[in-house]
Amino acid sequence: MRDRDHAKPAIVVEELRKNYGRNKGAKAALDGLDLTVGYGTVHAVLGPNGAGKTTLVRILTTLLRHDGGRAEVAGCDVLGQPDEVRRRIGLLGQHAAVDEELSGRQNLEMFGRLFHLGARRAGERAEELLARFGLADTGRKAVGKYSGGMRRRLDLAAALVLAPRILFLDEPTTGLDPRGRTEVWQAVRSLVDGGTTVLLTTQYLEEADQLADRISMVDGGRVVAEGTADELKSATGGDRLDVVLRDAAQLGAAAGMLGFLPAVVAAGGAVAVAADERRLSAPVADRMAALTEVVRVLDGAGIEAADIAVRRPTLDEVFLHLTGPEGRKDADTVAADEEGAAV
Repeated sequence: MRDRDHAKPAIVVEELRKNYGRNKGAKAALDGLDLTVGYGTVHAVLGPNGAGKTTLVRILTTLLRHDGGRAEVAGCDVLGQPDEVRRRIGLLGQHAAVDEELSGRQNLEMFGRLFHLGARRAGERAEELLARFGLADTGRKAVGKYSGGMRRRLDLAAALVLAPRILFLDEPTTGLDPRGRTEVWQAVRSLVDGGTTVLLTTQYLEEADQLADRISMVDGGRVVAEGTADELKSATGGDRLDVVLRDAAQLGAAAGMLGFLPAVVAAGGAVAVAADERRLSAPVADRMAALTEVVRVLDGAGIEAADIAVRRPTLDEVFLHLTGPEGRKDADTVAADEEGAAV
């Protein structure tokens, strides 16, 4: 089977269901989830804790059986052909899988031997992966002395010992500082450039924005929206006007004025107030007209702005717009069960 020339997608999920608990106390971690991932892409599954992300990954990697629906990875059914699925995938979970007492090279050699590579080939593969992930100079140093970003890069390398077609990354940068997160992002981009298909789960919206070709927003065990980052941002109605005032006492007056600006009225007229940031925000129909209008109105009222800008919506705003507080609450009820299943 060739890696990049497939009639079928890399991952197909249809009406996937998974409950934790029994009878009336059962909680739906997945509630009819649908997902399609193309080869050679990064597909992000984005959602809060308890949305069903880890449950989805565990099912697709054959670590957990689903209760209903269908899931296929690399052309193989996850229930009917689990061994075939495992031969075609790699998995990087939320917690480090490497031994801190061993060196980076020793860890990779150990994984190679566990995957039934001969001693010589395991050593060669370890050297290849250390070089690929920028760890060649640290390959003989104990992993306990690695930085967080280096450990996660080594984790990635371990998941690639058998050069899988499809790689699952379950919240790969949780707990990393900005430098470590950037290092992992660069490594993921390199993998995709080499032809690897990546399914990435994350609760970091910036991560999905930076890496993903397509994003599925999940809430309450279902996909509530899917598309590119730009497509999802457009779902909230386009550009937003942000105004930061110098005097928080003038927020009320300024909010009233912004609500009557023609560019704001045309987009719905809703003005959000963040008092702790002295910030006003509203959707606008015409970005240039909005900038002109707000400067004129505030100046005429003697209200001084520290900053005025028009921007695209963030993925945070898209998610809250699509799910609302009730969707977030429903997802949270499943969090404890999902986290328990992931242990």
